[in-house]
Amino acid sequence: VTDYALNCFGGAGGQHACAVADALGIETVLIHPFAGVLSAYGMGLADIRVLRETAVEAPLAEIGQAEAAFEQLEALARTEMAAQGVPPERVEAFRRLHVRYDGTDSPLTVPFGLEAAVQAAFEDQHRQRFGFVSETKGLVIEAAALELVGRTERPGEPALAGNGGGDPAPAAQTELFADGRMEKAAVHIRAALRPGDRVAGPAVLVEDTATTVVEPGWEARLTESGNLVLERVRPLRREAATGTEADPVLLEVFNNLFMSAAEQMGATLAATASSVNIKERLDFSCAVFDPDGELVANAPHIPVHLGSMSESVQSIIRSRGEPMGPGDVFMLNAPYNGGTHLPDVTLITPV
Repeated sequence: VTDYALNCFGGAGGQHACAVADALGIETVLIHPFAGVLSAYGMGLADIRVLRETAVEAPLAEIGQAEAAFEQLEALARTEMAAQGVPPERVEAFRRLHVRYDGTDSPLTVPFGLEAAVQAAFEDQHRQRFGFVSETKGLVIEAAALELVGRTERPGEPALAGNGGGDPAPAAQTELFADGRMEKAAVHIRAALRPGDRVAGPAVLVEDTATTVVEPGWEARLTESGNLVLERVRPLRREAATGTEADPVLLEVFNNLFMSAAEQMGATLAATASSVNIKERLDFSCAVFDPDGELVANAPHIPVHLGSMSESVQSIIRSRGEPMGPGDVFMLNAPYNGGTHLPDVTLITPV
Protein backbone atom coordinates (compact mmCIF):
# COMPACT_ATOMS: atom_id res chain seq x y z
CA VAL A 1 0.00 0.00 0.00
CA THR A 2 2.91 2.37 0.62
CA ASP A 3 3.82 2.25 -3.09
CA TYR A 4 0.40 3.55 -4.20
CA ALA A 5 -1.12 7.02 -4.44
CA LEU A 6 -4.12 7.81 -2.24
CA ASN A 7 -7.15 8.88 -4.32
CA CYS A 8 -8.95 11.55 -2.32
CA PHE A 9 -12.61 12.51 -2.79
CA GLY A 10 -15.47 14.15 -0.91
CA GLY A 11 -15.92 17.73 0.22
CA ALA A 12 -14.05 17.09 3.47
CA GLY A 13 -11.63 14.48 2.07
CA GLY A 14 -8.92 17.00 1.31
CA GLN A 15 -8.92 18.19 4.90
CA HIS A 16 -7.74 14.76 6.08
CA ALA A 17 -5.82 13.47 3.04
CA CYS A 18 -2.30 14.15 4.33
CA ALA A 19 -3.05 12.71 7.77
CA VAL A 20 -4.63 9.55 6.34
CA ALA A 21 -1.70 9.10 3.94
CA ASP A 22 0.77 9.46 6.82
CA ALA A 23 -1.11 6.83 8.82
CA LEU A 24 -0.84 4.42 5.88
CA GLY A 25 2.75 5.26 4.98
CA ILE A 26 1.65 6.68 1.60
CA GLU A 27 3.60 9.63 0.21
CA THR A 28 1.43 10.75 -2.74
CA VAL A 29 -2.20 11.95 -2.83
CA LEU A 30 -4.26 12.66 -5.98
CA ILE A 31 -7.15 15.13 -5.80
CA HIS A 32 -9.32 15.43 -8.93
CA PRO A 33 -10.70 18.87 -9.94
CA PHE A 34 -14.20 17.60 -9.05
CA ALA A 35 -13.09 15.60 -5.98
CA GLY A 36 -15.61 17.41 -3.77
CA VAL A 37 -18.52 16.24 -5.96
CA LEU A 38 -16.91 13.14 -7.44
CA SER A 39 -19.97 10.93 -6.90
CA ALA A 40 -22.17 13.31 -8.90
CA TYR A 41 -19.48 13.65 -11.59
CA GLY A 42 -19.22 9.88 -11.83
CA MET A 43 -22.99 9.49 -12.11
CA GLY A 44 -22.96 11.93 -15.01
CA LEU A 45 -20.34 9.86 -16.85
CA ALA A 46 -21.72 6.42 -15.96
CA ASP A 47 -23.24 4.14 -18.58
CA ILE A 48 -26.99 3.52 -18.36
CA ARG A 49 -27.78 -0.12 -17.66
CA VAL A 50 -31.01 -2.10 -17.80
CA LEU A 51 -30.98 -5.54 -16.15
CA ARG A 52 -33.60 -8.21 -16.74
CA GLU A 53 -33.65 -11.81 -15.50
CA THR A 54 -36.05 -14.74 -15.70
CA ALA A 55 -36.06 -18.33 -14.47
CA VAL A 56 -35.50 -21.13 -17.01
CA GLU A 57 -34.92 -24.33 -14.97
CA ALA A 58 -34.13 -26.54 -17.95
CA PRO A 59 -31.34 -28.99 -18.80
CA LEU A 60 -28.49 -27.49 -20.81
CA ALA A 61 -29.51 -29.67 -23.76
CA GLU A 62 -32.71 -27.58 -23.99
CA ILE A 63 -30.80 -24.31 -24.40
CA GLY A 64 -33.40 -23.17 -26.94
CA GLN A 65 -35.67 -22.27 -23.99
CA ALA A 66 -33.07 -19.75 -22.88
CA GLU A 67 -32.93 -18.28 -26.40
CA ALA A 68 -36.68 -17.64 -26.35
CA ALA A 69 -36.43 -16.09 -22.89
CA PHE A 70 -33.69 -13.72 -24.05
CA GLU A 71 -35.79 -12.50 -26.99
CA GLN A 72 -38.61 -11.51 -24.63
CA LEU A 73 -36.25 -9.90 -22.11
CA GLU A 74 -34.41 -7.87 -24.75
CA ALA A 75 -37.61 -6.48 -26.28
CA LEU A 76 -38.72 -5.16 -22.87
CA ALA A 77 -35.25 -3.86 -21.99
CA ARG A 78 -34.78 -1.96 -25.27
CA THR A 79 -38.13 -0.24 -24.80
CA GLU A 80 -37.03 0.94 -21.36
CA MET A 81 -33.61 2.05 -22.66
CA ALA A 82 -35.23 4.05 -25.47
CA ALA A 83 -37.45 5.79 -22.91
CA GLN A 84 -34.26 7.07 -21.24
CA GLY A 85 -33.18 8.75 -24.47
CA VAL A 86 -30.27 6.50 -25.43
CA PRO A 87 -29.86 6.10 -29.23
CA PRO A 88 -30.01 2.46 -30.42
CA GLU A 89 -26.51 2.66 -31.95
CA ARG A 90 -25.03 3.26 -28.48
CA VAL A 91 -26.78 0.26 -26.90
CA GLU A 92 -25.02 -3.09 -26.43
CA ALA A 93 -26.64 -6.30 -25.18
CA PHE A 94 -24.98 -8.96 -23.01
CA ARG A 95 -26.62 -12.36 -22.52
CA ARG A 96 -25.58 -14.57 -19.62
CA LEU A 97 -26.78 -17.85 -18.12
CA HIS A 98 -26.83 -18.98 -14.49
CA VAL A 99 -25.74 -22.63 -14.76
CA ARG A 100 -25.30 -25.24 -12.02
CA TYR A 101 -24.77 -28.96 -11.63
CA ASP A 102 -28.01 -30.92 -11.28
CA GLY A 103 -28.71 -31.41 -7.58
CA THR A 104 -26.57 -28.50 -6.39
CA ASP A 105 -27.50 -24.96 -5.35
CA SER A 106 -24.42 -22.97 -6.44
CA PRO A 107 -24.92 -21.55 -9.98
CA LEU A 108 -22.11 -19.90 -11.93
CA THR A 109 -22.65 -17.10 -14.45
CA VAL A 110 -21.35 -17.80 -17.97
CA PRO A 111 -21.85 -16.09 -21.38
CA PHE A 112 -24.72 -17.37 -23.50
CA GLY A 113 -23.72 -19.30 -26.61
CA LEU A 114 -23.73 -22.75 -28.15
CA GLU A 115 -24.27 -25.67 -25.77
CA ALA A 116 -20.64 -26.84 -25.99
CA ALA A 117 -19.30 -23.32 -25.37
CA VAL A 118 -21.56 -22.86 -22.32
CA GLN A 119 -20.43 -26.19 -20.87
CA ALA A 120 -16.75 -25.37 -21.47
CA ALA A 121 -17.10 -21.93 -19.85
CA PHE A 122 -18.92 -23.43 -16.85
CA GLU A 123 -16.29 -26.14 -16.35
CA ASP A 124 -13.45 -23.61 -16.61
CA GLN A 125 -15.06 -21.46 -13.91
CA HIS A 126 -15.93 -24.44 -11.73
CA ARG A 127 -12.40 -25.80 -11.95
CA GLN A 128 -10.93 -22.39 -11.13
CA ARG A 129 -13.22 -21.78 -8.16
CA PHE A 130 -13.63 -25.27 -6.71
CA GLY A 131 -10.70 -27.23 -8.15
CA PHE A 132 -12.65 -29.98 -9.92
CA VAL A 133 -15.41 -30.77 -12.44
CA SER A 134 -17.93 -33.61 -12.35
CA GLU A 135 -18.01 -36.17 -15.14
CA THR A 136 -21.35 -37.65 -14.02
CA LYS A 137 -23.64 -34.72 -13.11
CA GLY A 138 -25.66 -32.96 -15.79
CA LEU A 139 -25.87 -29.19 -16.18
CA VAL A 140 -29.03 -27.18 -15.50
CA ILE A 141 -29.81 -23.66 -16.76
CA GLU A 142 -31.26 -21.99 -13.68
CA ALA A 143 -31.92 -18.53 -15.16
CA ALA A 144 -31.30 -16.23 -18.12
CA ALA A 145 -29.88 -12.76 -17.38
CA LEU A 146 -29.84 -9.90 -19.88
CA GLU A 147 -27.88 -6.66 -19.49
CA LEU A 148 -28.33 -3.70 -21.85
CA VAL A 149 -25.59 -1.06 -21.65
CA GLY A 150 -26.24 2.41 -23.06
CA ARG A 151 -22.86 4.11 -23.59
CA THR A 152 -22.70 7.76 -22.57
CA GLU A 153 -20.50 10.34 -24.20
CA ARG A 154 -17.19 10.78 -22.39
CA PRO A 155 -15.91 14.37 -22.47
CA GLY A 156 -12.16 14.76 -22.34
CA GLU A 157 -10.39 16.73 -19.66
CA PRO A 158 -8.91 19.80 -21.39
CA ALA A 159 -5.48 21.00 -20.39
CA LEU A 160 -5.33 24.19 -18.36
CA ALA A 161 -3.91 27.25 -20.07
CA GLY A 162 -0.77 29.01 -18.94
CA ASN A 163 2.18 28.01 -16.83
CA GLY A 164 2.59 28.77 -13.17
CA GLY A 165 5.57 30.44 -11.61
CA GLY A 166 6.10 27.63 -9.14
CA ASP A 167 5.54 29.69 -5.99
CA PRO A 168 2.22 31.60 -6.19
CA ALA A 169 1.37 34.42 -3.82
CA PRO A 170 -1.25 33.49 -1.19
CA ALA A 171 -4.66 35.14 -1.18
CA ALA A 172 -4.67 35.37 2.62
CA GLN A 173 -3.09 34.06 5.83
CA THR A 174 -4.66 31.93 8.55
CA GLU A 175 -3.77 29.51 11.33
CA LEU A 176 -4.34 25.78 11.53
CA PHE A 177 -3.63 23.08 14.10
CA ALA A 178 -0.94 20.69 12.84
CA ASP A 179 1.76 18.51 14.43
CA GLY A 180 0.27 19.21 17.85
CA ARG A 181 0.43 22.99 17.69
CA MET A 182 -0.99 26.03 15.91
CA GLU A 183 0.80 26.88 12.67
CA LYS A 184 0.64 29.93 10.40
CA ALA A 185 -0.69 28.84 7.01
CA ALA A 186 -1.12 30.45 3.60
CA VAL A 187 -4.55 30.41 1.94
CA HIS A 188 -4.66 29.81 -1.82
CA ILE A 189 -7.62 29.81 -4.24
CA ARG A 190 -7.35 26.65 -6.34
CA ALA A 191 -8.95 28.31 -9.37
CA ALA A 192 -6.17 30.91 -9.36
CA LEU A 193 -3.37 28.32 -9.53
CA ARG A 194 -1.70 27.49 -12.85
CA PRO A 195 -0.04 24.25 -13.96
CA GLY A 196 3.36 23.94 -12.35
CA ASP A 197 2.47 25.99 -9.27
CA ARG A 198 3.67 24.47 -6.00
CA VAL A 199 2.33 25.25 -2.54
CA ALA A 200 4.33 24.15 0.50
CA GLY A 201 2.58 23.20 3.72
CA PRO A 202 1.24 24.28 6.04
CA ALA A 203 -1.35 25.74 3.68
CA VAL A 204 -5.07 25.71 2.87
CA LEU A 205 -6.40 25.41 -0.71
CA VAL A 206 -9.96 26.70 -1.12
CA GLU A 207 -12.38 25.92 -3.96
CA ASP A 208 -16.13 25.91 -4.59
CA THR A 209 -16.78 22.29 -3.62
CA ALA A 210 -13.95 21.34 -1.26
CA THR A 211 -11.13 22.44 1.01
CA THR A 212 -7.65 20.89 0.99
CA VAL A 213 -5.23 21.12 3.90
CA VAL A 214 -1.55 20.76 3.03
CA GLU A 215 0.11 19.56 6.24
CA PRO A 216 3.67 20.51 7.27
CA GLY A 217 6.17 18.34 5.39
CA TRP A 218 3.84 18.12 2.36
CA GLU A 219 3.72 20.05 -0.90
CA ALA A 220 0.85 20.52 -3.37
CA ARG A 221 1.43 20.70 -7.14
CA LEU A 222 -1.14 21.52 -9.85
CA THR A 223 -0.93 19.42 -13.03
CA GLU A 224 -1.91 20.40 -16.59
CA SER A 225 -5.20 18.51 -16.27
CA GLY A 226 -6.13 20.42 -13.11
CA ASN A 227 -5.36 17.62 -10.65
CA LEU A 228 -3.74 18.42 -7.34
CA VAL A 229 -0.88 16.11 -6.44
CA LEU A 230 0.16 16.22 -2.81
CA GLU A 231 3.62 14.81 -2.08
CA ARG A 232 5.47 14.35 1.17
CA VAL A 233 8.72 16.28 0.76
CA ARG A 234 10.07 15.76 4.28
CA PRO A 235 10.42 12.13 5.47
CA LEU A 236 8.00 11.15 8.20
CA ARG A 237 9.50 9.68 11.33
CA ARG A 238 7.61 6.46 12.06
CA GLU A 239 7.43 4.43 15.24
CA ALA A 240 8.09 0.69 15.04
CA ALA A 241 5.49 -1.74 16.36
CA THR A 242 6.06 -2.83 19.95
CA GLY A 243 8.47 -5.77 20.16
CA THR A 244 9.43 -5.71 16.49
CA GLU A 245 11.18 -3.54 13.91
CA ALA A 246 8.43 -4.24 11.36
CA ASP A 247 6.47 -1.37 9.87
CA PRO A 248 3.10 -1.47 11.69
CA VAL A 249 1.22 -0.75 8.44
CA LEU A 250 2.85 -3.65 6.57
CA LEU A 251 2.40 -5.85 9.64
CA GLU A 252 -1.35 -5.21 9.53
CA VAL A 253 -1.44 -5.80 5.76
CA PHE A 254 0.24 -9.20 6.10
CA ASN A 255 -1.96 -10.16 9.06
CA ASN A 256 -4.98 -9.61 6.82
CA LEU A 257 -3.38 -11.48 3.91
CA PHE A 258 -2.80 -14.57 6.07
CA MET A 259 -6.32 -14.34 7.52
CA SER A 260 -7.76 -14.01 4.02
CA ALA A 261 -5.97 -17.20 2.93
CA ALA A 262 -7.49 -19.11 5.86
CA GLU A 263 -10.96 -17.72 5.18
CA GLN A 264 -10.79 -18.61 1.47
CA MET A 265 -9.81 -22.18 2.40
CA GLY A 266 -12.98 -22.42 4.48
CA ALA A 267 -15.21 -20.86 1.81
CA THR A 268 -13.92 -23.33 -0.80
CA LEU A 269 -14.37 -26.29 1.57
CA ALA A 270 -17.96 -25.31 2.40
CA ALA A 271 -18.83 -24.80 -1.28
CA THR A 272 -17.43 -28.14 -2.46
CA ALA A 273 -18.28 -30.42 0.47
CA SER A 274 -21.04 -33.04 0.43
CA SER A 275 -21.05 -33.42 4.22
CA VAL A 276 -23.95 -31.64 5.95
CA ASN A 277 -21.69 -31.07 8.97
CA ILE A 278 -19.28 -29.08 6.81
CA LYS A 279 -21.66 -27.49 4.31
CA GLU A 280 -24.40 -26.32 6.68
CA ARG A 281 -23.07 -26.47 10.25
CA LEU A 282 -19.60 -25.20 9.21
CA ASP A 283 -18.15 -27.75 11.62
CA PHE A 284 -14.53 -27.42 10.52
CA SER A 285 -11.46 -25.30 11.06
CA CYS A 286 -9.00 -23.79 8.57
CA ALA A 287 -5.69 -22.28 9.63
CA VAL A 288 -2.26 -21.23 8.37
CA PHE A 289 0.92 -22.34 10.15
CA ASP A 290 4.57 -21.35 9.81
CA PRO A 291 7.35 -23.80 8.79
CA ASP A 292 7.81 -24.78 12.46
CA GLY A 293 4.15 -25.68 12.86
CA GLU A 294 3.22 -22.60 14.91
CA LEU A 295 -0.20 -21.02 14.34
CA VAL A 296 -0.18 -17.87 12.15
CA ALA A 297 -3.89 -17.28 11.41
CA ASN A 298 -7.11 -19.22 11.90
CA ALA A 299 -10.37 -18.42 10.14
CA PRO A 300 -13.44 -17.71 12.29
CA HIS A 301 -15.59 -20.63 11.16
CA ILE A 302 -16.07 -22.96 14.11
CA PRO A 303 -12.55 -22.98 15.59
CA VAL A 304 -12.74 -26.47 17.05
CA HIS A 305 -9.54 -28.22 18.14
CA LEU A 306 -7.26 -25.44 16.92
CA GLY A 307 -5.17 -25.92 20.04
CA SER A 308 -4.08 -29.33 18.81
CA MET A 309 -3.62 -28.44 15.14
CA SER A 310 -0.11 -27.12 15.78
CA GLU A 311 0.76 -30.50 17.30
CA SER A 312 -0.65 -32.21 14.20
CA VAL A 313 1.54 -30.15 11.85
CA GLN A 314 4.62 -30.59 14.05
CA SER A 315 4.11 -34.35 14.22
CA ILE A 316 4.24 -34.56 10.42
CA ILE A 317 7.38 -32.40 10.35
CA ARG A 318 9.05 -34.65 12.96
CA SER A 319 8.04 -37.93 11.35
CA ARG A 320 9.22 -37.01 7.85
CA GLY A 321 12.69 -35.76 8.65
CA GLU A 322 12.63 -33.74 5.42
CA PRO A 323 10.61 -30.76 4.14
CA MET A 324 7.15 -31.35 2.72
CA GLY A 325 7.03 -31.07 -1.06
CA PRO A 326 4.64 -29.14 -3.31
CA GLY A 327 1.41 -31.10 -3.76
CA ASP A 328 1.92 -33.28 -0.67
CA VAL A 329 -1.20 -33.80 1.46
CA PHE A 330 -1.09 -35.57 4.82
CA MET A 331 -4.19 -36.95 6.57
CA LEU A 332 -3.99 -37.36 10.34
CA ASN A 333 -6.31 -38.34 13.18
CA ALA A 334 -3.97 -40.09 15.63
CA PRO A 335 -4.72 -38.97 19.23
CA TYR A 336 -1.05 -39.38 20.21
CA ASN A 337 0.11 -37.18 17.33
CA GLY A 338 -2.08 -34.12 17.59
CA GLY A 339 -5.48 -35.65 16.82
CA THR A 340 -8.19 -34.78 19.34
CA HIS A 341 -10.77 -37.49 18.85
CA LEU A 342 -11.18 -40.18 16.24
CA PRO A 343 -14.02 -38.74 14.08
CA ASP A 344 -11.93 -35.64 13.31
CA VAL A 345 -9.55 -35.71 10.36
CA THR A 346 -6.79 -33.13 9.87
CA LEU A 347 -5.43 -32.44 6.37
CA ILE A 348 -1.99 -30.80 6.15
CA THR A 349 -0.42 -29.50 2.94
CA PRO A 350 2.51 -27.12 2.30
CA VAL A 351 2.09 -23.90 0.33
